[in-house]
This record gives sequence, structure tokens and C-alpha cells, in this order.
Amino acid sequence: MARRDYEDDPNAPKPNSLVPAASVVVVDQYGRVLLQRRSDNGMWALPGGKMELGESLAGCGIRETVEETGIDVEITGIVGTYTNPGHVFSYDDGEVRREFSICLLARPVGGDLRVSDESFEVAWFEPADVDGLPMVPSIRKRINDWRAGRGPVVR
Repeated sequence: MARRDYEDDPNAPKPNSLVPAASVVVVDQYGRVLLQRRSDNGMWALPGGKMELGESLAGCGIRETVEETGIDVEITGIVGTYTNPGHVFSYDDGEVRREFSICLLARPVGGDLRVSDESFEVAWFEPADVDGLPMVPSIRKRINDWRAGRGPVVR
């Protein structure tokens, strides 16, 4: 399913759903960050997605990371809370989603890199190499907040 992101765009469609979600900055022992290239928009992104009924936020982050990248993780902290009402994304099924997203920090504890139906490329990157990658502004903010090491950020 195709996805289009809008951030602070006056021509963006109005959201018709509000979804709790988790994204995860996974950092390995070498200081590299795990990213996936999404199949719905072709952009590099953190693993993550919507929280399901009956699961915790940490459980959501762990599940989404292994589903999308093949890597098992342990949650170690929080990067920040991201709730910009001007950030929505539309899907070709008619959903226009606004997310209440918590970005978690994690370390890998197992698994092997693999793509999923949501990604067509998964890789580890040195933090400095992330700047040249195509990604939506909201994901870049999360990575920059993690790199700045400011502790939990509320946006």
C-alpha cells in the first residue's frame, strides 16, 4: 500500500485516524544505527509502527523491529515523544493517519538482517552517513535528537 507523508503542509488532507505508535533507534556495539528502506514510500526510516491492542509500547517497538528488520532488540530508553498535529500520512486505502509516536532506544540482542513486506532494504549505518539518505523530516528529527543526546525530547 502506498503512503505519502505531509508535514506542516496546508494542502495536506485532514486526518481521519489517530494511532499510538512506536519507532525504534537501534544502536549496535559499534555505534551504528539500524534503518530500513520502506516499500511504501522508498524512504529510509527507523523500524516501527502502530501499537496493537493488548501490547505495551515496548512490546510494540520490539515486535515492529523484528518484523521489519529481522533484528531482536532490548529496549534501553526513550529518545522522545513526537505528536506534531501537522504531520499526517495518507494511504491509498483512504486512511489519513496522525500518529502519537514514542521513539524508543534499543540495542540488538539477536536475529539476522532481512527485509520484509514493508521494506526492501535493511542496513546498519554510521551516524554521519545517515545525513545523505532520503528520509521524511519526522524520522530525521528523531535520529538527530538521538545523535544530540539530549535525553527524552517532547515535540
